[in-house]
Amino acid sequence: MNTSQLFRRSRTRLALWYAGVMAVILSLSGFSMYRFLIQSNWEAMEREMESIAGTLHDSLEPMLPASEEPTAILRRILPELCLVDQPCNVSPTLIQRHTTGISDRSTYYIRLFNYQGKLLAFSPSQILKELPSSLSDHPWQTFQSANGVRYHQFTIILHSDDAKSHQIQQHKVKTSWGYLQIGRTLEPFDAEVKRIKIILAIGLPIALILIAISSWWLSKLAMQPIYKSYQQQQQFTANAAHELRSPLASLLATVEAILRVPQANPEDTQTMLYKVEKQGRRLSNLIADLLLLSSLEQNSSPKKFRSCCLNDLVSDLTEEMSELATASDIHLTSQVPSIEIYVLGNESQLYRLVSNLIANAIQYSPAQGSVHISLEVQDHNAVIAVQDTGIGIPKSEQNRIFDRFYRVDGDRSRKTGGTGLGLAIAQAIVHHHQGQITVKSEQEQGSLFMIHLPCH
Repeated sequence: MNTSQLFRRSRTRLALWYAGVMAVILSLSGFSMYRFLIQSNWEAMEREMESIAGTLHDSLEPMLPASEEPTAILRRILPELCLVDQPCNVSPTLIQRHTTGISDRSTYYIRLFNYQGKLLAFSPSQILKELPSSLSDHPWQTFQSANGVRYHQFTIILHSDDAKSHQIQQHKVKTSWGYLQIGRTLEPFDAEVKRIKIILAIGLPIALILIAISSWWLSKLAMQPIYKSYQQQQQFTANAAHELRSPLASLLATVEAILRVPQANPEDTQTMLYKVEKQGRRLSNLIADLLLLSSLEQNSSPKKFRSCCLNDLVSDLTEEMSELATASDIHLTSQVPSIEIYVLGNESQLYRLVSNLIANAIQYSPAQGSVHISLEVQDHNAVIAVQDTGIGIPKSEQNRIFDRFYRVDGDRSRKTGGTGLGLAIAQAIVHHHQGQITVKSEQEQGSLFMIHLPCH
């Protein structure tokens, strides 16, 4: 399986996992919201029915004497109700307007039963034709008529004034005057439930499609750093193999030549051994640089930071590099303040950091050029500047000079023994010390590298 297929399959799996998890979360959230809305509407409906029943109960109960015939009582108290087995003549009265103001007759209905469960009176409504005439024992009841319409009703007990004094001694059913029943059709409620279901049925698939599209896009964003890191790893492996191959091939060729040279030519053998040593050192330095880079990036340095004087470091490096500068016909100078500047860090790493920059400046400066090193404090940061009059760096390549094995002038650096790791190591050391390194350069004008480290 090639790299493209591997990352494409990984992206697809990541997108599917993301879409699946989000689909489950969204589905559970939608179902929970659906249940919450339905339950809230149902509870609101029952509270309204209880309120209507309580209002009518409190209005009717004081007016219910136990000694009179129920039909006559109901005709006087609620003249707008229809009595069972009698003509139903509706006339607007005060009580009718009162009850109509409490409930909607197209939705609600009222029924009165005696204590034996016999229907006595009912509100004039088309709904009553579809209701059972028997009384249920349960306060709340939901049922469905023959035409498929659902109803929900609430039943409350009515007591007369004469019966209340006997409630403690006798059974409640026997002492009650009867029952008041408030009911309503569930068509509006069922229509609202259906509307919510339609919204979910349409909205959920659309949301899932949007999640699938976004998951594919987000998986691409998530895979980009991994893919970039993989590409960098591949490039690093190729570069490392290339850098190791050249000295290793030269070393093997030299060893093979030594084995073939007659023992009578010790001078030739000695020269070849020098070449073997040179290539071996080159390989050793390359491996050491790679190990240093790895330890810096993993922050696995065993040495603890301590206070380091940058004045001494810059002065010592200027003195040590003067011989290399003289051999290259480069004028090397430094400017160190009289006040000592300290930073918290690893002295050997800081030494390697500055020496890499100075060596690069000398290497890429033409004969009779100059390299200047300065040290100062700016905004509580120690600033080391290395400026040269070398060949400069094109702007298009300035963002890549800190990459491993990258060389602006590859042929020249290979001839001088460079590995292309100097600036990568310098940047890793600066980051390890919580600092920053910047570069300003123009072709044929020189370069300026600046190191910013927090003062101690």
